[in-house]
Amino acid sequence: MLFIIFVPYIAAPLYFLIGIRKRDNTYRKEMVQFPHIKEYEEYHIFETEHALANILKKNGIPAASRANSFKLITSDVEAYEAMMEAIENAQECIEMATYVFEFDTMTTKMVEALTQKAREGVTVRLMLDTVGSLGAYLRPGRFDALKKAGGEVAFFLPVMKRPFQSYINLRNHRKIYLFDKKLLLSGGMNLSNEYMGPPDGTMRWNDMLYRLEGPAVQHFRSIFRNDWEYATGREIEPNRAVQKYFEGETLVQVVPSGPDIPKDALYEALLNAIYSAKERIWIVTPYFVPDENITQALVIAAHKGVDVKLITPKNSDHILTDLVRSPYMRDLYENGIDVVLFEGEMLHAKAILIDSIGGMVGSLNLDNRSLFLNYEVVTFVYSPHFIEALEAWMKGLMVTSVRGIESPGKLREAFENIMKVFAPMV
Repeated sequence: MLFIIFVPYIAAPLYFLIGIRKRDNTYRKEMVQFPHIKEYEEYHIFETEHALANILKKNGIPAASRANSFKLITSDVEAYEAMMEAIENAQECIEMATYVFEFDTMTTKMVEALTQKAREGVTVRLMLDTVGSLGAYLRPGRFDALKKAGGEVAFFLPVMKRPFQSYINLRNHRKIYLFDKKLLLSGGMNLSNEYMGPPDGTMRWNDMLYRLEGPAVQHFRSIFRNDWEYATGREIEPNRAVQKYFEGETLVQVVPSGPDIPKDALYEALLNAIYSAKERIWIVTPYFVPDENITQALVIAAHKGVDVKLITPKNSDHILTDLVRSPYMRDLYENGIDVVLFEGEMLHAKAILIDSIGGMVGSLNLDNRSLFLNYEVVTFVYSPHFIEALEAWMKGLMVTSVRGIESPGKLREAFENIMKVFAPMV
């Protein structure tokens, strides 16, 4: 408000360019709908023993579905092999959405594989966020072979084409990789050699992907379809039942968040999970800039005797974020929360382990941008084998970590407090 008052000729145009979350306008994105649920109604659990699942459902999120097959992938090489295998085996359609796409050795091979599938008659749709994939946006010619083969490439909210019709501050941070409407790969991994690839000596970031088959896959397709139609103006055929019988054993709930979801269901669910935890809340996030409510909830949980752990990089890839997060982390540490600073390659994974009930994995960082601005999607998984796998992976991270956070000098402390002004935008 002060910016608009004192520098109106600069601030007013920026306001309309950046915008605010969940604001209606002529060009706003339609809310995500899940019309396919009736076809898979027998697999959805509308009332469960999991309070978290019930809260999400009452906020308009699809009910948890049973009979899913779920596998956690924490190896960069295994993630690459799973991705390339899924592309190779696709027979009908490949639909991929990511925040970051960088042209490098890994993505060159991937685009070549996608081009070949398009030549074979497979429908190929690739959607990239304009800001996160700016290099690809500025060099679209690198996709010419794919387009010539019949593949489609779209950019979400192109900044220069529609600067005042959409808000550049609301980015699509979702990672959705769909194959033949049956198989999903998702998680925190973007598409570049920095995240996944063959064993070529690259020191890659620590991240995770997950492989999902079952009725929950159709939720992701509804989300992708909504994003694609908004980005391109071209409709995709409605979801239809491509498989009627599933043999998986995992209860899964898909939770999108962002300006295309009417309520802050995911945020409310996270707060409830923290307040309701009886044993533990273990959080893995690359960027930790929470709001006051989440900070207070974590402190109260620790005071109740809940084992609260925050596992985050000792130094992330964003210096500004590291400066902004320090006061919040110090406050948690001083209130008895186990602050675990990972010392390996950049930790980019996002996950939360809740008691022995289940856990969350997906694209959501625990910062204001992910919680309130970006388009995100996560998966809550309620199964013992998932909990065991997630716990083992988190314990592995702690082996190469240090505990606690040092007190800052007076100059750094003053600078950190100034930088907290930018916390809502980080």
